[in-house]
Amino acid sequence: MDQALTELGDYISDTLGDVVIAKDGRLGELCLTVKREGILKILKFLRDDANCQFTTLLDICGVDFPEEDERFEVVYHLLSMTHNQRIRLKLRTDEDTPVDSATSLFNAANWWEREAWDMFGIAFDDHPDLRRILTDYGFEGHPLRKDFPLTGYVELRYDDEQKRVVYEPVKLTQEFRTFDFLSPWEGVQRMLPGDEKAEGADEDAPEKEAS
Repeated sequence: MDQALTELGDYISDTLGDVVIAKDGRLGELCLTVKREGILKILKFLRDDANCQFTTLLDICGVDFPEEDERFEVVYHLLSMTHNQRIRLKLRTDEDTPVDSATSLFNAANWWEREAWDMFGIAFDDHPDLRRILTDYGFEGHPLRKDFPLTGYVELRYDDEQKRVVYEPVKLTQEFRTFDFLSPWEGVQRMLPGDEKAEGADEDAPEKEAS
């Protein structure tokens, strides 16, 4: 972590020591792990403090670790155009505990939080309109969770006979297969059907006389 990021991280952690759990710097960005209940406090500080001025919220996304109790990591990316710096905030939550919505601080948080809800099922308290944004309103489940099936549950298509869009259970024309060898050529039979005829013909053929 370069000197500017180190000083910024120390400044934030010294000022908000009750919120910041850990800090790190990678690829020219400062990353702070924060407490879930303190997310609005640190977002407001980063936006308004003269030494920070992270006034642009670039993204809010999720990461799923299904084997852990707090399976979701919520990630915030902010930009300070004044200081030409970026910062990343991370916090942890579970399926039942909502995160405070950042819509009161950043208008852009509205759609980002809706996307996190749609894709992961991460709930946000006090969000003005928390509903699906990428999938259909009748969609079941959250497709970016690690335990969501790759095929999904239903497929949507237009029916020419009914002249409308219909939902149907997913039907695979070929059963899903998993290959446990590294190369696509490993595990292939050396003897293919029909090869035994060629070997038999070689055995039955008379040996050529030496000239």
